[in-house]
Amino acid sequence: MKQRRYMFDLIAASYLADAALLQIYVFAETIPQIVVPAYIGCGFAIVVASIALSEVGFHDRFKDHYLVLPTTLLNLALVMGFSLWAPQVAFLFICSLFIIFSFVPLRATARQSVICWTAMTGMLMVLFISTDTPLAMPHGSLLERLATMLVLVLTVGRCMYIGMYSSALRESLYKRGLQLREAYQRIEEFTELDELTGSYNRRCIMRMLDDEIARADRSAAPLSLALIDLDWFKRINDSFGHPTGDEVLRTFAITIFANIRSFDRFGRYGGEEFLLLLPNTSRDEAHKMLDRLREIVEELDWTAFSPGMRVTLSAGVTAMAPNETAEAVLARADRALYAAKEDGRNKIATT
Repeated sequence: MKQRRYMFDLIAASYLADAALLQIYVFAETIPQIVVPAYIGCGFAIVVASIALSEVGFHDRFKDHYLVLPTTLLNLALVMGFSLWAPQVAFLFICSLFIIFSFVPLRATARQSVICWTAMTGMLMVLFISTDTPLAMPHGSLLERLATMLVLVLTVGRCMYIGMYSSALRESLYKRGLQLREAYQRIEEFTELDELTGSYNRRCIMRMLDDEIARADRSAAPLSLALIDLDWFKRINDSFGHPTGDEVLRTFAITIFANIRSFDRFGRYGGEEFLLLLPNTSRDEAHKMLDRLREIVEELDWTAFSPGMRVTLSAGVTAMAPNETAEAVLARADRALYAAKEDGRNKIATT
């Protein structure tokens, strides 16, 4: 509605400019005085009616919120009618066509533009062919020549302003598109990340596992993965409280992120269990990487959260076999994780 108001204001200003030019022709005795109030009255009647309908929401009932077609046809009819009534200054009214058709592309569809152009063509045929009324470009006196020059200058100026307004609209839409794209990316990030730890959530990490399996099958490259579990995490929650447990999970996730490669994928599998995908990595290499991560986590100063706190991890490591499914390899990793726990925890088991 705000944009409609602005466009209606521009149309009203254009009618005022034409009325001022017509008044100069009145002073030059080219046309009678009655033409000016009649023209400004008809023009403002169209604008006021359009504003009133817009303010009560009439325009919003239609797919075209600007009612481009009826508004343009009304303005065309006004221009052609006054060209026939005051042919002595038809040049001014015909120049108004350039302004009208500078507005039309701002909001019109291709179909609406063709209809408006066809209607204009029909009206010009009536004006130029069906009548023998001479259509003048006043230039007899100095005042008429001045007025005619101003018609050209103001017509070009208004067309240029509309062009700049159109350019500003395009730039605004482009910036809005960039903002929407960034917002969409943020939304995608939020839907892929675990809210607590910032790691990938289960749905996302499982999708990544499927993608990595497909890539490994295509390239015959090794793919290893590890199921990681924080040892005795329930005791941490029970002894130190759930807020401290949440901080432990966040710190653990940050630590893992800081010590894996850029192409590794790390996500929360569920609760205190995490899944680490290691592309282009053999099982032995994966075992060494997980053992290094285990030592890093164990050596962190967990007493910063609470005196006497100690956090360790256990992990089950396995490597993809040819044509193996995600369910099968996860089951093997889970068995290896169970073996690491049975072996006393703070261990890495491989299968």
